[in-house]
Amino acid sequence: MDGARGVLIAADKFKGSLTAVQVAERVTAGLRRVLPDLAVEALPVADGGDGTVDAAVAAGFERREVRVAGPLGEEVTAAFALRGGTAVVEMAEASGLRRLPAGVFAPLTASTYGSGELLRAALGAGARTIVLGVGGSATTDGGAGMLAALGARFLTADGEPVAPGGGGLGALASADLSGLDARLSSVELVLAGDVDNPLTGPAGAPAVYGPQKGASPDDVAALDAALGHFAKVLGQAVGPRAAEYAGAPGAGAAGGVGYGAMLLGARFRPGIEVVLDVLGFAPALERADLVVTGEGSLDEQTLHGKAPAGVAAAARAAGKEVVAVCGRLALTPQALAGAGIRRAYPLTEIEPDVAKCVAGAGPILERVAERVARDFLA
Repeated sequence: MDGARGVLIAADKFKGSLTAVQVAERVTAGLRRVLPDLAVEALPVADGGDGTVDAAVAAGFERREVRVAGPLGEEVTAAFALRGGTAVVEMAEASGLRRLPAGVFAPLTASTYGSGELLRAALGAGARTIVLGVGGSATTDGGAGMLAALGARFLTADGEPVAPGGGGLGALASADLSGLDARLSSVELVLAGDVDNPLTGPAGAPAVYGPQKGASPDDVAALDAALGHFAKVLGQAVGPRAAEYAGAPGAGAAGGVGYGAMLLGARFRPGIEVVLDVLGFAPALERADLVVTGEGSLDEQTLHGKAPAGVAAAARAAGKEVVAVCGRLALTPQALAGAGIRRAYPLTEIEPDVAKCVAGAGPILERVAERVARDFLA
């Protein structure tokens, strides 16, 4: 690739090893070891899950921190990103599995209340468009906590607020959404996610994702019944759309936050597409000749809405060549080509010991980037 003007690094994190920002730094260092004067632009990316706020901050958004409720009700410091009238809110910041103590799960009681508080903070900061990224949630409460933080009321037969979490919804007797924050009506809410599950049933949030959050088979059954009951009671409050939304693709995203977001009028878009738009990927792509994307594991999941696939699709549409870096590679050359990736460079090509790759990912990634430079740029 003679006379290359520059390289765009648009990679996601290597989970457990490097943040997306660190991946970009290491790849840059490796490329420039071979070509010291190479023009490199870094645009760390995410698919709406963990790391989405960090990616926005790296792209020039302002990081705003606020004290909100964690999934178990304890106060935590969570962040959202703001630029102009656009806010990026990452659900995992307030309601993520990473907010639980090590080894602790709370499938029946974890609440999305803190995510609602983050949305409220974004409204208070003047946001007119809010991107809500979902992924890594500890919760299966149908978004009830989030809605409650925004002014909805969910009461038992005794007139008391229902207990936090999906388990508490089994005792729901009445729902009132009339007190929702009035500012929501003048805001565009975009839910960035790639899950098309309905709220309940065999493909619903409890059945498919509950076990990842510590739910036993009995817990899954209880949560499925509770969320079904939640939708039924909401039907009495808001009419037929409550049932329509419950069966809609995406309602089961992040333990049912998709359902709650639909009740707020959210528009669903693939997470990586939203993030690339918000970060300004298109103009950065115009300035590049080669795009380097990647994530910790390039596998079948990558092809279903993950960041590298989205980056590669956009780059291919613009006629740009794409290579990928990764910790481990589980895709055939044919699958990579189908995704628009010319070649992938796993760390395990240099260090076959996976444990050593995880522990020493940074230096190994620099060596991988040297190979990319020699193969595509030198």
